[in-house]
Amino acid sequence: MAAMDLLPLIVLLAVCWPAHGTWDSCGGTCGLRPMAYYYGTSRVMGGTDAQPGAWPWIVSIQDPWRAGTGHVCGGSLISPQWVLTEAHCFIEARHIGMWRVVIGATQLTQLGPEAQVRHIRRLLVHEHYSNVTQRNDIALLELDQPVQCGYYIQLACVPDASLRVSELTNCYVSGWGSTTARSGGPSDVLQEARVRLINAKLCNSRRWYRAAIHSHNLCAGYPQRGIDTCQRDSGVPLVCQDNSADYFWLVGVTSWGRGCARPRQPGVYTSTQHFYDWILVQMGLRRAGTVTPAPQPVLTTPPVQRPRPIPTQSGRFTPCPFPYQKLVEFIAWAQKLLQYLRGNKV
Repeated sequence: MAAMDLLPLIVLLAVCWPAHGTWDSCGGTCGLRPMAYYYGTSRVMGGTDAQPGAWPWIVSIQDPWRAGTGHVCGGSLISPQWVLTEAHCFIEARHIGMWRVVIGATQLTQLGPEAQVRHIRRLLVHEHYSNVTQRNDIALLELDQPVQCGYYIQLACVPDASLRVSELTNCYVSGWGSTTARSGGPSDVLQEARVRLINAKLCNSRRWYRAAIHSHNLCAGYPQRGIDTCQRDSGVPLVCQDNSADYFWLVGVTSWGRGCARPRQPGVYTSTQHFYDWILVQMGLRRAGTVTPAPQPVLTTPPVQRPRPIPTQSGRFTPCPFPYQKLVEFIAWAQKLLQYLRGNKV
């Protein structure tokens, strides 16, 4: 990699680098992928191996009594101590406090030094979840200790009602689920695949899901076979890039589907936007039954605001506080450093 090619990444990290010179753990922006800056895009089942840190909010939820790594479901880190996932992952779960939540991993059998492991303090399943109809298939996990963010671990952005999800076009799923329709075992290496959001009316039509899609569901995949989430992918994130910025929104959580990668049978996801208020209440950021005069984001800001979202103690966000003059000075210093690395004296 050429020295000058590092400049955009250095500037990106500098913009929200705190004054004391260390990474502001989980107090920085959400929805960003620091390690994926040079990965480019790839096109889960039908997908490809993900690069380390490519999806820094994804977690593996593991039952220690299961064979192998114990991977049961996926989830998304939405705050230092909360993971968003699916309710149906825990229908027959026992001894939840002994389960592991692995954050920052790519290969489950070789976690690497960047991975962190936590246990579950509380499981909060939606009070109206139905394992028959899969209505309200959403749950939150409170971890026993906060996670430390860094290059391989970041927070996902949960959108409020102001985001026009249907207009987002650059969407991805990732997970450790089966890579073939006949295999029930999880993949050892994180898989990723690009998908398209599918119109809800089409997805609910007679030749597709025949009115089985609820108002709080999203469909994503392709009309033809080939790319889809599969077994053990429950709870993994469906994310879409903002149309005017470089961060991603957590728009869906994998819920169900008929088979894997079948024609006109795409993956069905629980809309995080639909359950925005429920998430706030469960995390203690809003009292139950209160009405907010204007939509407020969870770990994000509306897309019309250009500054990247920054989580705060209250759950609201402010623009990145890095002073403009300091940024100019940093860029000038970085340019001199890069010239030196190229062998030029300054």
